[in-house]
Amino acid sequence: MTNQPRGTLRTALTRTAFIAAPLCMLAYGTIRLSDPDHGPGLAWTSGHIALIAGVLLFGAIFLGLLRLSEPTTGAARLSARVATLVGLTGTVAVTAQGVIDLVVGFRATDRAGMERLFEDVQSHPGVMPAVYTVGPMLFYVGLLWMVIQLAVQHRISVWRPALVMLGTAAMAASLDLLPLGGLLFAAALSPLGREVTSRRAAHIRTA
Repeated sequence: MTNQPRGTLRTALTRTAFIAAPLCMLAYGTIRLSDPDHGPGLAWTSGHIALIAGVLLFGAIFLGLLRLSEPTTGAARLSARVATLVGLTGTVAVTAQGVIDLVVGFRATDRAGMERLFEDVQSHPGVMPAVYTVGPMLFYVGLLWMVIQLAVQHRISVWRPALVMLGTAAMAASLDLLPLGGLLFAAALSPLGREVTSRRAAHIRTA
């Protein structure tokens, strides 16, 4: 009896994540555009809360995509697991960056003060590659890796990784295109939540 409520909660979280995570990125990008000074203040804080929430929900998406790749064996299984690990590592990096941004926004009284605090944080060895350059890239690498593999396995349509790639390219080209990237991610990923949970339910019934 105790497993059923947990399974129901997990199913609801997974479905919610596939819809809410891209929308949180869209919200962050939209709020960012409304704040030309880029902090500190309400827009900076609310935008980064949306960003952190969205990225954490992407953790559930990576695990859902991993379940969607099953059953599989050998190199395909190893590839899916490595891609998931890469994506989750990137999720941790982007979350850390968002938390740092929030703390800096709370501590500083103006943009110049924020810049000084950012310099202090980024001056520590390893922070720049782990949190600002290499680490966040792993999020997108893992996501693209997973959706491309799923398309190759004919688990999802080929246009879904194409939309993820376009969304990634848009956000990489300019942070001002974050809302567009969020919309493209939403179009590609939102319907997959139901498919992931439906497949999980079918697996439980036949287990």
